[in-house]
Amino acid sequence: MTKIKKPSFLLALLPIIILIIFLALNINIWGDESLGGPNQLALIIATAVAGIVAAYLGISFETMEKSIVKNIGDAMPSILILLLIGALSGTWMISGVVPMLIIYGLEILNPNIFLFATVLISAIIAISIGSSWSTIATIGVALLGIGTALGFSPAMVSGAIISGAYFGDKLSPLSDTTNLAPAMAGTDLFTHIKYMLYTTIPTLTITLIVFLVLGFNHDAAVEPSEIEALKAAIESRFVITPWLLLVPAILIFVIIKKVSPLVALFIGALTATIAAIVFQSEVIVDTYQRISHGGLIDMQVPYYVKAYVVTATSWFGSSTIHTGNESVNSLLSTGGMAGMLDTIWLIIIAMAFSGVMESAGLLVRIASAIIEKAKSTGSLVASTVATSIFMNITASEQYISVVVPGRMFADVYKKRGLKPEVLSRSLEDGGTVTSVLVPWNTCGAVNSTVLGVSTMAYLPYAIFNIVSPFMSILVAYLDFKIRRYSDEEYKEIMSIEEDQDNGGV
Repeated sequence: MTKIKKPSFLLALLPIIILIIFLALNINIWGDESLGGPNQLALIIATAVAGIVAAYLGISFETMEKSIVKNIGDAMPSILILLLIGALSGTWMISGVVPMLIIYGLEILNPNIFLFATVLISAIIAISIGSSWSTIATIGVALLGIGTALGFSPAMVSGAIISGAYFGDKLSPLSDTTNLAPAMAGTDLFTHIKYMLYTTIPTLTITLIVFLVLGFNHDAAVEPSEIEALKAAIESRFVITPWLLLVPAILIFVIIKKVSPLVALFIGALTATIAAIVFQSEVIVDTYQRISHGGLIDMQVPYYVKAYVVTATSWFGSSTIHTGNESVNSLLSTGGMAGMLDTIWLIIIAMAFSGVMESAGLLVRIASAIIEKAKSTGSLVASTVATSIFMNITASEQYISVVVPGRMFADVYKKRGLKPEVLSRSLEDGGTVTSVLVPWNTCGAVNSTVLGVSTMAYLPYAIFNIVSPFMSILVAYLDFKIRRYSDEEYKEIMSIEEDQDNGGV
């Protein structure tokens, strides 16, 4: 049997250095287009380098392959959700749900408070359904359309949407990561949520103030007449009716009832398909004419066939609603499931990279070097946050950024007399919210695709996500509300742990 060597810190870091070099090169050359293949190639090259390092350390190819397959398997739920989000975006557009929300939003929301309101609306929806992805793919898309119509940059609006969605996701008892973090740390769900308020509420306050200032300093480049023209263009193509509100209402209801995300998204797309057939016959007939051979309507083709062709296309392919207004046409375009394929390719390659890194112990080696430097409570929390961010960058999966540091740091926190909610909060502040800031992470890749805005473009405006890790570290260094075991509790815990080490009960 080949003896397995332990990697040095620099050797473990080599594949990441290679990855960063190629990613920086790609951004410089291709810019926003780097998600279409260049970044995937960078990850393939980094994976090859990691494989060479792993082989040098004595890791067999079979071991690497098993780790890759496992990681891709772990990412499959995210990939399936991503495909259904593509279908959801297409059906919600063709059914008139998103156009309806845009029309109502333009009538209700004042431009000066739009960004502020966007954060709050996204937060409320995310708390209700427990999913940042679903929030961004539904109400987020509509808010992006409204903000663009009001003259805000798509990147700025996306930052507001993401800030609110991740705040809500983080505090929702229905959220998977909000349940995962306390499970990894060893505390209960509601203790974890209450304890997060000490860092989350100040962060949200800062976020709201920033977007309020940005809103009041926004010099609208869009005249009221242009907004009226946009509304008229939408209303000329779609039947705008409150009945369409049933579609998002049903989706929210099934998610609150804890139906599987895959089933919930399928129901959301299916109800939108029915709404399209019932309410948007003119859109269906016109779209069928454009996508049929020769662009001509065969008058003998029954409506149900046209409805099937158009709605099916909205599920799997690109769709554009033609209104006679080019800016509106761009606003009402979607890519369906096919529009998600670049992102899926990116996720699969990222999982392969993290699989090879994990199989050789390279990620743990780098993280352990960080732990060794943590002496005080502040530096321990800072190390936890940094490790979670590091996992988001290297392992490319939000769950890994919670699970791996959670396992690594649990004993360290316990031995230093810190209660598990201190760890669980640090995992959320460092891992959950920063995942969307990494272009090749599943969260960054998915949400940039859904919103049609590159990760690097919206990153400066994702205020909540940027401030959260710093707030967690600041609170720890200030020793504010840091929960510790009493002397009696600490002795009891250490006694139990000693018994377990000795094989007792």
